Amino acid sequence: MKIEKDKAVSFHYSVGPIGEPAEESSKERGEPLAILAGHGNIIPGLEKAMDGREAGDTFEVDVPAAEAYGERREGLSQRIPKKHFGETKLEPGMQVVLNTNFGPRAVTIEKVGLTTVDVDLNHPMAGKDLHFDIEIVDVRDATPEELEHGHVHGDGGHHHH
Repeated sequence: MKIEKDKAVSFHYSVGPIGEPAEESSKERGEPLAILAGHGNIIPGLEKAMDGREAGDTFEVDVPAAEAYGERREGLSQRIPKKHFGETKLEPGMQVVLNTNFGPRAVTIEKVGLTTVDVDLNHPMAGKDLHFDIEIVDVRDATPEELEHGHVHGDGGHHHH
């Protein structure tokens, strides 16, 4: 079965900036990532590269920043009360996930003050051309419920609480 819009796809990946070792890998967590093809669950460049592939395919793809997490934007710093970070010991350059009104967001700590923290809201991989190693584990038809919700349910997918 080929990957196309409305197929549920599970895959292992590793990703890092081109020319550098991978920063993130699903294999280390054991579970493949599950997405609904054609629904914007992953960055556009990767989704395009998967189109037409099948379970068992392994491939590498370079995705330019514009089709990944976008270019870095200046002026995306924000000052946040320290209490929002809980007990985490913060240091400049550290990446943390903050729960925002728009859901969880990866931010980079710029400066730590006594009561406030300055963070960079750019995605940590913004402005970077990325290299992916992909292994397609499974391709199946999505269920009507998954199509309605726009994402995969169950293992490696989205869990409703």
